[in-house]
Amino acid sequence: MRPAEPVAWPDGRRAAAAFTFDVDAESAVLAIDPTSGRRMSVMSHQAYGPLVGVPRLLRLLERHGVRSTFFVPGFTALRHPSTVRDIAAAGHEIAHHGFLHESMVGLDAATEAAALDRGLDALEEVAGVRPVGFRAPMWELNWHTPGLLDERGFLYDSSLMDADVPYELALGPTAPGGRSIVEVPVSWGLDDWEQYCYLPDLSGSGLIEDPAKAVSMWRQEFTALREEGGCFVLTSHPFLSGRPGRAAALEGLVAEVAADPGTWTASLEEIARHVRGLALAPRSVLPLEEG
Repeated sequence: MRPAEPVAWPDGRRAAAAFTFDVDAESAVLAIDPTSGRRMSVMSHQAYGPLVGVPRLLRLLERHGVRSTFFVPGFTALRHPSTVRDIAAAGHEIAHHGFLHESMVGLDAATEAAALDRGLDALEEVAGVRPVGFRAPMWELNWHTPGLLDERGFLYDSSLMDADVPYELALGPTAPGGRSIVEVPVSWGLDDWEQYCYLPDLSGSGLIEDPAKAVSMWRQEFTALREEGGCFVLTSHPFLSGRPGRAAALEGLVAEVAADPGTWTASLEEIARHVRGLALAPRSVLPLEEG
């Protein structure tokens, strides 16, 4: 294995940044426990995202001229079609996030392919889009996932964590013609779930962080990545960061990053297309030997 090589950003910019949103809604908890659908309060907690959080975040992004990427499970699209259409109408990218936010850990290729296709069909039915980007639920890829994405025409994935910059992810030694997809790395430290999420019996420890603390941490990471020439990718969930105080704190960070002359703020699709144009040599993290 070798580290990802530096990326030259457009117009001489020093770094790139993307504000991304996972519109999990009810699917996130239904995947953990299907019986949670019987719990009215839990369902209302998740429905806050598409009903209130997304509209608030769309207004926030519009105020600062930021084009974002919204990762949408197929189930969310079918349950909240008007919200997903509003995201598309506002000019943001809609990307794939599973069908029911199902864990992919240990799934065989055929089962995983079925979930991918079901999610693709839902997004095309509701929003008329064929996504080019994918983010695995809980950021859990299988070794066969990149090949499944390539077969379906995806340009990029955003689930791995082994670099500070995007790179071409090799599909494997047997892939024809050295094929690859673009990987735009993420980090658990740049995810609002660990800061804000608490659902009794389902997720979280009960500690809900102050938005000022969360944004301070994210700002420090942005500042350091900018100095490194990296790609800052923040992952937020509308049912969490769409709450008023959290959205207000997030807006301060969005305003700062979007106004920084040395940073290219863009959607993940735009970032991935730029990286594809650089013709980087494909690389990968390799599986461990078994036995």
